[in-house]
Amino acid sequence: MTDGSDTTLTADQTVPGPAPSGVVAGIKSFAAEHGGARAVIEYVGKRGARIVLVGSDGAWGDQFAEDTVQAREACAQAGVAVENAWERELMDQMRPSNDLWRSMARRTMAR
Repeated sequence: MTDGSDTTLTADQTVPGPAPSGVVAGIKSFAAEHGGARAVIEYVGKRGARIVLVGSDGAWGDQFAEDTVQAREACAQAGVAVENAWERELMDQMRPSNDLWRSMARRTMAR
């Protein structure tokens, strides 16, 4: 069989439920506090999917969903655009706080 065949079952496929209202509310709240937002969804294995939000003011935060389908649905319900990847413009927009830099430095120095 060739790769991509529609007759090969590669994983258990389940129908995802609706996006949790808490995740949608968190995304809406973040976007409202930061003048809008864009999102990047990252698959994190059994944990599910991480929704990284980047606000128009450069602040960033995250939310977690059970899977990438629910993460995309939550962003759609919240009215936040989902980027396909970490584009340069989005990375340049991020402005990590000094506290975040300090916490990352502590983790690196502790290794």
